[in-house]
Amino acid sequence: MITNNQFVRTNENALTFKQGVKDCIPTWLGYISVGFAAGIVGVSSKLSIVEITLLSALVYAGASQFIICALLAAHSPAMAIILTTFIVNLRNFLLSATLAPHFTKYSLMKNLGIGIFVTDESFGLAMNKIAKGEKLNDHWMNGINVSSYIIWVLSCVIGAICGNWIPDPKVFGLDFAVTAMFAALLVLQLQTLESSKLKHDLFLMAYMVIAMIIFSFFVPSHLAVILSTLIVATIGVVTDQ
Repeated sequence: MITNNQFVRTNENALTFKQGVKDCIPTWLGYISVGFAAGIVGVSSKLSIVEITLLSALVYAGASQFIICALLAAHSPAMAIILTTFIVNLRNFLLSATLAPHFTKYSLMKNLGIGIFVTDESFGLAMNKIAKGEKLNDHWMNGINVSSYIIWVLSCVIGAICGNWIPDPKVFGLDFAVTAMFAALLVLQLQTLESSKLKHDLFLMAYMVIAMIIFSFFVPSHLAVILSTLIVATIGVVTDQ
């Protein structure tokens, strides 16, 4: 007879590195299309292929890379570029903090490795597993993170190489790929929720939209996103049952 504890351990061990890579495949279209577009934008901002490669490998954030290219094209000071990038990427702190309780049994170095490579997409996949009641482990998370990182860097490099032939990625709808990918992840997560939990999450989404609209009248949009996320996430934690 299999006990509950044995079932949890078996379920957790089933999430291997290979399974993480497999689960991440549906998100690769978003990484490829947006990374390709980021490489093209980098070339149009007068960056070399080597510089675009380093940018994608060290920054590893689509929104920030687009912003950096725009600021470089506008000849903005280095401090303004660094500060803007820091603010935009601050959301990753919230994502890692949310996942942290599920990796407490691992060492500090393993948690740092997981947290550094967490993206919006890998966070969405992890939360989908959590919503299904599955236990996360480092092997599965590393499978997602490592494969996503490689796909992203390669896509940016290929985009940089092809940049002279495709001056406008919007012509092919590449700018909508990330939005479509997040919509798919949202639908997958909502399908696993109970009716009471679904109602609670829908209210939180409404609060998020309202908060962003209100804050956008007083602060820049990226700050509105961060402030709204902090407030609504706090409300969600307090009201979750």
